[in-house]
Amino acid sequence: MIEIDVDLIRKLINSQFPEWSNLEIKPVNKSGNDNRTYHLGNQMSVRLPSDKAYVPQVEKEQKWLPILAKHLSTPISEPIAKGEPCEEYPYPWSVNKWLDGETLSLENLIDINQFANDLGKFLSELQLIDASRGPLAGEHNFYRGGDLAVYDEECREAIKNINAFNKNILIEIWESALASKWTHEPVWVHGDIAPGNILIKDGKLCAVIDFGILGVGDPSCDAAMAWTFFDESSRKTFRTAVNFDEETWNRARGWALWKALITYNYHKQSNKTIADESYHIIKVILNDYEAERESQLI
Repeated sequence: MIEIDVDLIRKLINSQFPEWSNLEIKPVNKSGNDNRTYHLGNQMSVRLPSDKAYVPQVEKEQKWLPILAKHLSTPISEPIAKGEPCEEYPYPWSVNKWLDGETLSLENLIDINQFANDLGKFLSELQLIDASRGPLAGEHNFYRGGDLAVYDEECREAIKNINAFNKNILIEIWESALASKWTHEPVWVHGDIAPGNILIKDGKLCAVIDFGILGVGDPSCDAAMAWTFFDESSRKTFRTAVNFDEETWNRARGWALWKALITYNYHKQSNKTIADESYHIIKVILNDYEAERESQLI
């Protein structure tokens, strides 16, 4: 993996965008994994793929984000310029408009239910934008928006290797997610709706960033935060706002379960903090599923 630091960014800016060579460059608080992000002055950010696997994200964001931004009431990342591969750095890269805000946490929200509604409305807006020429879900975006069954073997293996939960219920949840498919026209999906890609200002949603795994397909993958972040009340608010039918909601739950299972199994021996977070998510998914099942029997 290429070492990306302030010195590298300075060389790239000086050689390709000398008009910005006098601007301060500094790391952001949370830079991400697929890409590395740095402040460039007060109004811009520099975003570089950390590995060859993430290079296709550059062209995709350059092409589609300006188009999507015109149709969304919530600000999103927008490219200003594109950097070219060179001797110091072998991949294309982006200069984006800087968006103010803090990374989402429970502590910086005024009202979690209001946020749940606002995020659901953002996703609904995104799904209404014409997606007829958009990039179909596939390897380029790790199948976000594609058929959840692509992760069937991996998820079943994760369930087999976990002993902390009722495996039969986990399989039941997973199979309920696989039991339906998206039968409508493909819609836009962000692909990684998670706290690290959501900005908050004055206690409210102010921007959504990091569209690296943008694609078109089944929107269920964008609702995993229903179980990874929201509580029971805000989960219901979010579901109403995003307006998913029962089958799409089941697939969304499946996306959340798959990710939590593989994360828990991967980190349970090496990173207690991450493992505990994933354990909690699995528990939330189980409790929510069983409560929903009981309500249907009444």
